[in-house]
Amino acid sequence: MNQAKVALIDKAPNRTDYVRHFNNAFEFDQYHLCSEQKKKVLKRDVDIEIDLDQYDWIILVGSEALIFFTNERSVTEHSGRLIDNKFLPVINPAMLSFKPEARRTWEQSVGNIVGYIEGSLKPVEYSTEKFRGIDNKEEAVQYLKAAIADEGEYIACDTETTGLFPRDGHILGISLAYEEDAGVYILTDIIDDEVEQLLQYIFWHKIIVFHNAKFDLAMLEYHFNFTFARVEDTMLLHYLLNENPGTHGLKQLAMKHTIYGDYEKPLSDYIDTYCKRNRVLKSQFNWGMIPFDIMQVYSAMDSVVTFCIFKLFKEAINKNPRLQKVYDNLLIPGMLFLKDCQDIGVPFDRKRLELAQNLMEVEIQEAIDNLYNFKEIKVFEKGQGKEFNPNSTVQLRSLLFDYIGLKPTGKKTGTGAHSTDAEVLQKLGGEHEVPQYILDIRQKSKIKNTYLDKIIPQLDRDSRLRTNFNLHSTTSGRLSSSGKLNMQQIPRDNPIIKGCIKAKEGNKIVAMDLTTAEVYVAAALSGDKNLQQVFRSGGNFHSSIAKLVFKLPCAVEDVGDRYSLERQAAKAVTFGIMYGAGAMKISQQVSKDAGSYFSVNEAQEVINDYFHQFQDLKRWLEDCKNFIEANAFIYSTFGRKRRLENVKSSDKGIASHEVRSGINFLVQSVASDINLAGAIDMHNYVKEHSLKAKIFALVHDSVLAEVPEHEIDHYCEKLKQFVQFDRGVYIEGCPVGCDFDIADDYSNGKFEKQYGNLLI
Repeated sequence: MNQAKVALIDKAPNRTDYVRHFNNAFEFDQYHLCSEQKKKVLKRDVDIEIDLDQYDWIILVGSEALIFFTNERSVTEHSGRLIDNKFLPVINPAMLSFKPEARRTWEQSVGNIVGYIEGSLKPVEYSTEKFRGIDNKEEAVQYLKAAIADEGEYIACDTETTGLFPRDGHILGISLAYEEDAGVYILTDIIDDEVEQLLQYIFWHKIIVFHNAKFDLAMLEYHFNFTFARVEDTMLLHYLLNENPGTHGLKQLAMKHTIYGDYEKPLSDYIDTYCKRNRVLKSQFNWGMIPFDIMQVYSAMDSVVTFCIFKLFKEAINKNPRLQKVYDNLLIPGMLFLKDCQDIGVPFDRKRLELAQNLMEVEIQEAIDNLYNFKEIKVFEKGQGKEFNPNSTVQLRSLLFDYIGLKPTGKKTGTGAHSTDAEVLQKLGGEHEVPQYILDIRQKSKIKNTYLDKIIPQLDRDSRLRTNFNLHSTTSGRLSSSGKLNMQQIPRDNPIIKGCIKAKEGNKIVAMDLTTAEVYVAAALSGDKNLQQVFRSGGNFHSSIAKLVFKLPCAVEDVGDRYSLERQAAKAVTFGIMYGAGAMKISQQVSKDAGSYFSVNEAQEVINDYFHQFQDLKRWLEDCKNFIEANAFIYSTFGRKRRLENVKSSDKGIASHEVRSGINFLVQSVASDINLAGAIDMHNYVKEHSLKAKIFALVHDSVLAEVPEHEIDHYCEKLKQFVQFDRGVYIEGCPVGCDFDIADDYSNGKFEKQYGNLLI
């Protein structure tokens, strides 16, 4: 057998020893996209000359080569995976020294590449015999009975739908698999009473494995009223094994952990072709446009791949009791809770939304009119020969620094130009009114365009907005929100959006907030008696800290008025140490909050005084830092694992950031888990006792609910009890603080105070 001919193509000439990196496993010819070094490769820069047909395999090093020769864009996702039976992309090995976390990807990729070149790995063929669609009842009944008779306890399930939320679309088909090499896609058109009964029997008597169970369960429950005895979720399993966002997609996991590779590609190619041919935007493409014969193999393979990766991930989790505990006691219950939470929806007042939309339009236009009255704008327009566009960064930079003559703050963009972001405009606003108007226009435009204009058309008929809450999207373990509305990013300073989240008549919005939860966690975990005593003493927390650290000669309640700078400094240090902030950062934060310069030396003195008072906290932080540096990972007290491989980076900036990230994880994830666990218990209590209260969102350290007025006292009492339950992170005699706000709307009355005259 002739030896395979291999070409390796990278970005440009460099000193990388590819022979060594590939362990001298095969011979290859080396090419470069560009004969000269380029920071960014454009098509016109490519001068490679190569006859691809002369080679059996083409290794593409880095994203530039991948993008040029294929339709794919993510080299990390495709590293070591075969594309078009010829191309073998791989990440650039030059990154391994400063990003050690990439080593695992590199080593696995090299193994796959060598396997394909030597012939031990073969491209997979997707046949309609093993991965088939079912569009008649008789065949569906036969398959479902075979699935029931199979001795295995697990069966994987997936749905194909025309929408991302149950009320926005319907289910096209349901795919199932109870084997690693065979699966089916059952068209919902043929599901009658008998097929439905067989499916329900499976859902009650088998353990059903989903990838992103929250989505599929919501669809199946809403459209078929199916119920499930026990479910597993491969996405959440993988999240525990690799907490990095963007790594949990089924396609990515199939390429990384199964023989099936990029099985989705034929479907993606069909969608691309369809959109081009019919001039349809991808954002407007509906999966109902895909013919059954195209959909069947892909959909059947979804469930097969889910079945395959479940066995791998479940075995890995079972070997780690701490991760198993998080999965069983927090993530699966949390997923079921958030599914219900999403279905409840955020209660909006449509009339208020429409009023707010019109109001913002008027205020934006008034701000724009006032802006154009400034003489500097007129001078700019005359000098430039065109109308000033406040949305143009280039024009704004010229106006502020060239025409008005303001001094740049020193903050730069990624390209090295002077920044004009919100922070810069706020600073410059103290020197001239124009930056104030620009900032006002930007903020109000964002509120209108990002929130009001998008919320109104997405409301369901009951005037509720149903969006996503995610368990798997942050390395810290905190929840995130996405979809129709990101609830975590609702403006805090302007009450206009919060004021539109309004309870229906006879109900109130009840918002429970954990108070200084992350510091509480640090005090409990570090065992620092002095810091714990601050919590036990009650009163204003930051004033108490300031009095203790600075030995202030006044009562705690007088600190805010008499020693505001010291209070700001103590507050900045308290929060800063949880994020690894040094004297420079503390100096900047206190200067910003206090409105007067607070030097780096002063900040360092405060840090020293702070740790003199809280020595056990300092010792705990040092111990955590040392553990992270030695082991490149750390566990939270509840069992989550944070992998921190870049702590071994040759880049000191990356390494120190990794340590800070790990310490932040230890407090932030635990505070979030305390909140989540309390909300789960409260939600279950509501269901068990048939209360009418409805938890509709978790925002940062808050639990939001719409509660009937006659249930409020009971609801608050029980939620406080569940949140403050001793879960192993507890200061004796002093549970974590819970503050409750009860009002008609989420702004706690601020909306009516500011805009009430317009509501009449």
